[in-house]
Amino acid sequence: MADLVKQILTKPIQLADQVIKAADEACAFKQEAAELKSKTEKLAALLRQAARASSDLYERPTRRIIEDTEQVLDKGLALVQKCRANGLVKRVFTIIPTAAFRKMSSQLENSIGDVSWLLRVSASADDRDDEYLGLPPIAANEPILCLIWEQIAILYTGSLDDRSDAAASLVSLARDNDRYGKLIIEEGGVPPLLKLIKEGKMEGQENAARAIGLLGRDSESVEYMIHAGVCIVFAKILKEGPMKVQAVVAWAVSELAANYPKCQDLFAQHNIIRLLVGHLAFETIQEHSKYAITSQKATSIHAVVMASNSSTTAHNVAKPTTNDDDQSRIPHPMGNQTVNQLHNVVTNTIAMNAASKTPQQRPGYNSNGPSQTNVAKFSGNGNNSMKLNHQPHHQQSHSLSGVNIKGRELEDPATKANMKAMAARALWRLAKGNSPICRSITESRALLCFAVLLEKGAKDVQYNSAMALMEITAVAEEDADLRRSAFKPNSPACKAVIDQLLKIVEKADSDLLIPCVKAIGYLARTFRATETRMIAPLVKLLDEREAEVSREASIALTKFACTENYLHLDHSKAIIQAGGEKHLIQLVYFGEQIVQPSALYLLCYIAMHVPDSEQLAQAKVLTVLEWASKQSFVTQDETIEALVDDAKSKLELYQSRGSRGFH
Repeated sequence: MADLVKQILTKPIQLADQVIKAADEACAFKQEAAELKSKTEKLAALLRQAARASSDLYERPTRRIIEDTEQVLDKGLALVQKCRANGLVKRVFTIIPTAAFRKMSSQLENSIGDVSWLLRVSASADDRDDEYLGLPPIAANEPILCLIWEQIAILYTGSLDDRSDAAASLVSLARDNDRYGKLIIEEGGVPPLLKLIKEGKMEGQENAARAIGLLGRDSESVEYMIHAGVCIVFAKILKEGPMKVQAVVAWAVSELAANYPKCQDLFAQHNIIRLLVGHLAFETIQEHSKYAITSQKATSIHAVVMASNSSTTAHNVAKPTTNDDDQSRIPHPMGNQTVNQLHNVVTNTIAMNAASKTPQQRPGYNSNGPSQTNVAKFSGNGNNSMKLNHQPHHQQSHSLSGVNIKGRELEDPATKANMKAMAARALWRLAKGNSPICRSITESRALLCFAVLLEKGAKDVQYNSAMALMEITAVAEEDADLRRSAFKPNSPACKAVIDQLLKIVEKADSDLLIPCVKAIGYLARTFRATETRMIAPLVKLLDEREAEVSREASIALTKFACTENYLHLDHSKAIIQAGGEKHLIQLVYFGEQIVQPSALYLLCYIAMHVPDSEQLAQAKVLTVLEWASKQSFVTQDETIEALVDDAKSKLELYQSRGSRGFH
């Protein structure tokens, strides 16, 4: 950078020398030329000082100020050269207005002020001695730009405390105005902010991470920050940083992912998913078969082993792990244990599991207890493992799931809750529309974390967990492989999630209602014919509810009753049994405009699949469909119009004119 600044400064210094020389040779307007010479000498001295300090100069304002200064000196040289006219005739015909000298003098003064400010703003805090920098003349038309320059310069040269304050100022500017955020990026604010995240004090790290999150408001800005190395910095903080800083970084990840979905995979490549799930699981669940377990409770590990056994074959139960860095395993960040405690935990766990197995099913285990190898490492299949570090207490590893957890248990509850909320928020935004990331999240059994947090988490933790589940299930609806692997009916994680979603839908009085209704709808194709317990609560939401709730309930039920669902007949009957047709008729006739189409869709599917239903005949559904077929919201939509016609034709086969209400 120093060489680039020297190169920028070379031409204006040469021009200044030429102006001084031409002013000495002036034959006309000598007094005015002398005044210009004096100011040019001051400016040349400042430019040479800047060249000597080129390594310290902040490039962006340097380039802008020096370009303006160069233009001023060009005009000044042209002016003083006119004063060198020799001969009477040339002097007579050389007309220079007095105002030209006044204007040039003012422009030189402004350049002197600009370069002086540049030297001050680029100096270290000690050299400035906390003097007020003020605004340079160049800032007359855009004072905010110079304020941004000043704060970014402090980020480059200030002390850690000063840099923290500068980052806080940039946070305020970026929050107030999108254009200011663009300017901060354009003027080179991202690299020093990332550097502050890596090496600053905790408050400075928080301010810098918050600024990065606020700056990523559009895809172009996020892409620039990705190229600047934001993924590497965020991964390092999520692995080793203070929890308060990690929470802000997780929030920033959620912002960047929301505004530029293409960066989702880049974050995943830097282990961000793995680290976030590790934070989510900390002190959330004990029975997590994908996490390293260092718990005092043998029953917790026993539950892990039993859960693992439900989805693995017996001969894989004690297969040794061969790769401790396997990305598919996310250790559970929990507290430290001594060697004896770990030995007892594993011994008890294996003993409890041994009763149901023959010796042939228990490789590595003999009548005298587990071998030393299996005490140190006991694992299920490649996807379900427990790893126990067999080492003295003072050397116990604090890196679980790649997260440094030393001292994390001492954090205050509010900080822990905020960390979980932001981790869930980041996973929500990263999972949106991304099958590989959703698969990574579900393979880590983070679904269990979401289930627990839905039940016991703070309000914002619950909401972000519900939104994450909504996005994961939305992807699973379109991805059959993900749906089969993550939401198997007999999966403990899936059961836990469904139970919590259903409780929220049945309660029906929280901000979690809509995302949970959507999640159940997305999972409609995973339920068995006998699993109808979610139908009645959804039908209940059709009645006397806010329009948006009724709409989402009808959309969710449509996913159960539509032809694409293999069990559409069973689900349609369950909806009728719950009295759904009566609510749907009311919504079609009297519902708000946003509700009518979705209610009609569901009513049509039910009529198509159960046309011989006595309940539909008594409710005069055919009459409703004939009325709806003449409404504008049907006639203007070919899809729903065709669906209404199909439903009517099916009903006409089974219902008499009398049941249709005609005379």
